[in-house]
Amino acid sequence: MRGMTQPVLVTGGAGYVGSHTCKALAQAGFLPVTYDNLSTGHRAAVQWGPLEEGDILERERLAEVVQQHQPIAVLHFAASIRVAESVACPQAYYDNNVLGTLRLLEVCKRFEVDKFILSSTAAVYGEPRSLPIPESHPLRPVNPYGSTKLLAERLLADFEEECGIRSCALRYFNAAGADPEGELGAEHEPRSHLVPILLEVAAGLRKTFEVYGADYDTADGSCVRDYVHVWDLAQGHVDALAHLLRGGRSGVWNLGTGRGLSVHQMLAAAREVTGGAIEALPAPRRAGDPPALVADPSAAMEALGWTPRLTDPVTMVRHHWDWMNSSQRRAWLAQSPS
Repeated sequence: MRGMTQPVLVTGGAGYVGSHTCKALAQAGFLPVTYDNLSTGHRAAVQWGPLEEGDILERERLAEVVQQHQPIAVLHFAASIRVAESVACPQAYYDNNVLGTLRLLEVCKRFEVDKFILSSTAAVYGEPRSLPIPESHPLRPVNPYGSTKLLAERLLADFEEECGIRSCALRYFNAAGADPEGELGAEHEPRSHLVPILLEVAAGLRKTFEVYGADYDTADGSCVRDYVHVWDLAQGHVDALAHLLRGGRSGVWNLGTGRGLSVHQMLAAAREVTGGAIEALPAPRRAGDPPALVADPSAAMEALGWTPRLTDPVTMVRHHWDWMNSSQRRAWLAQSPS
């Protein structure tokens, strides 16, 4: 598939997964037009197409950008994603994640943009009843973050019924890693992902690493998660766009590896990559943390032709470690005060 420089609008394209997807889109021949308010994204991450500053709640600004660039599709990453923050500030999450998606869909309807890809989450499932988790698993989110993403998915179905916007909702599991070529990485505060926290301990930026829970019903007692490389996630969005462009049906798909890795396995990978001790201390379980979350990604593989390739934990950790220590990152951050 070659996009022949056709424009696609990427909301949140200055963020972690969004910026990697912009690079993947450009490599596939598309022109990614980033729309971002830079509240958590970085200006220097926008390297493969124009940046249009704005908020997804600003309907007329959105309309101006869509009218100017006439995108063939929208890829929507502009969401608030911190679970604890969603519990503390649910209104902000419903505003941004639900109302913001609604505003974006309204503009798509107005300008007849009929292809839409949503960055969704495994948090829509809640506590898993069985593993691995298929898309048919009951949808019972246990926090406002998951609830708002589920409502965003339901908006897609309603707009397809009303005006024919076909869509893909991609439910991520645990994003990890950085651009294998070293041009992009994960840069957001506060740190909430496991791998960056581990590596900050290795770099001396934190004193210790806390392992939340030692008595889960898992092989080593720590939580198990499905870690999927950010570059594989980016490729999943390109595959979803190709699916819609060839007339494929709307749907929801898991993006994960189908393989669970424990906290201790990721800790061992970080120690191998960095050669450091990385002091780890036991800590109480966190409320709401299920013992294991592992995707069944077979539907995405079949329908979208997607295959996760960078699945080794050492590879994921090494790519992030290389980014943390690169001159590219230092120059990148110097240009990105946001």
